[in-house]
Amino acid sequence: AMVKEIQYKVDVNTLHRIEGVGEIGMNDIARISIRTAQPIFKDAYRRNRQTGSIILIDPNTNETVGAGMII
Repeated sequence: AMVKEIQYKVDVNTLHRIEGVGEIGMNDIARISIRTAQPIFKDAYRRNRQTGSIILIDPNTNETVGAGMII
């Protein structure tokens, strides 16, 4: 998968949305859209925590670069 769009980042101190962000840093919280090469089986996180969560892994280093909840 790849990040298709960063819709906004959340300021953790005020919980306000910061729009027009070009990148996400370590420990940032953001709402994003991703694109997958093939359809995936998923549920909303509220419905099923196992199939409603994701981990993004860098294909070059195999390191975790992000984690998320499907809403």
